[in-house]
Amino acid sequence: MVKFSREEISKLVQEENVTFIRLQFTDILGTIKNVEIPSSQLEKALSNKMMFDGSSIEGFVRIEESDMYLYPDLDTFVIFPWTAEKGKVARLICDIYHPDGTPFEGDPRSNLKRILNEMKAMGFTDFNVGPEPEFFLFKLDEKGGVTLELNDSGGYFDLAPTDLGENCRRDIVLELEEMGFEIEASHHEVAPGQHEIDFKYTDAVKACDDIQTFKLVVKTIARKHGLHATFMPKPLYGVNGSGMHCNLSLFRDGENVFYDKEGDLELSDTARQFVAGILKHAPNFTAITNPTVNSYKRLVPGYEAPCYVAWSARNRSPLIRIPASRGLSTRVEVRSVDPSANPYLAMAVQLAAGLDGIKNQLTPPAAVDQNIYAMSKKEREESNIVDLPPTLAQAIKNFQKDEVMTQALGPHLCEHFIEAKVIEWDLFRTQVHPWEREQYITQY
Repeated sequence: MVKFSREEISKLVQEENVTFIRLQFTDILGTIKNVEIPSSQLEKALSNKMMFDGSSIEGFVRIEESDMYLYPDLDTFVIFPWTAEKGKVARLICDIYHPDGTPFEGDPRSNLKRILNEMKAMGFTDFNVGPEPEFFLFKLDEKGGVTLELNDSGGYFDLAPTDLGENCRRDIVLELEEMGFEIEASHHEVAPGQHEIDFKYTDAVKACDDIQTFKLVVKTIARKHGLHATFMPKPLYGVNGSGMHCNLSLFRDGENVFYDKEGDLELSDTARQFVAGILKHAPNFTAITNPTVNSYKRLVPGYEAPCYVAWSARNRSPLIRIPASRGLSTRVEVRSVDPSANPYLAMAVQLAAGLDGIKNQLTPPAAVDQNIYAMSKKEREESNIVDLPPTLAQAIKNFQKDEVMTQALGPHLCEHFIEAKVIEWDLFRTQVHPWEREQYITQY
């Protein structure tokens, strides 16, 4: 993406007749928030003087300490292409600061930067992420409400006429490219109504910014096609859920430190230690990478989502896969993450887990190259394969016990994240669901 100066942004806003600017940030739960200002207030925003009430945002601050400041990241300036008809709207993604000029510890984006600084202190210069978020398209009714009716019956890599989402997906790609995304692939996924658009890997903060922008574009363009796009992990029973595989790699001065031409599988000791760290902490960071009650309906055997902690260079059933590409493209693919995750928090815990493996020179267990879904429980135990937590409640308990993972979020984010998720689990646990009535209302 183009790098901008304050002067260039001001000039573009004037030349392109931009009428409003959205100052965007992300709350603890991963929801995009924004303060929209008229272009006349741009100079104030670029001077880091735009204030908002932090007490009104989920998990931010108490009323008595509510004043927060938005510091725009100039490199994130973009004009939304679809707003041209009614006066253009641009956006800047912001970090959140206290009035005294210190970063707000409850800002997920600033927190990720904190973990990246720890990485740099270990001698690495870049943490690159290639995300693969999947989504479903459902039809809207005549009132604009969301239905459970899919708009196609396509399958993996299908073409029209079975893939009726193709035109919508193509328009999404065109909008993304106009905003500076480098799209690598776009295709129908395994389940009917399910789609994937892959964009090029980049540094972790920008990758998370891109995920948030991607979600916004997908939902906006889908609605123009009379569709609702959802990143809910498992919207339908009996079909594959939506994942967000994360391709991770560490670099030092332009060199991929995961690659070693002489190593087994051409992987370096650093790569193996990183994998070992991910495997060690995966059952404990799952609360962050799979943060909803619904996430655990996806993490079950039989639907391609990994629910067992193992790794392989050939097999797609374990948590971690090592794709075949080597050299600069050598990477670790973590397959458990889903798109309901707050990307900034998800990348922070995965990086912290991998770095812990490197710090402590951990050794990963032997790779598992057979289909884990076909293994018995005894065979899995003999191979030291453990399960991911089966529920959000268990995932929260695991997370709270892991000092490395809680430190990756810091006290503020931990406290408010756990509080929100305990409430979510209790609401789910005490609700009477349709399945229960179908099973029991006539039987008892």
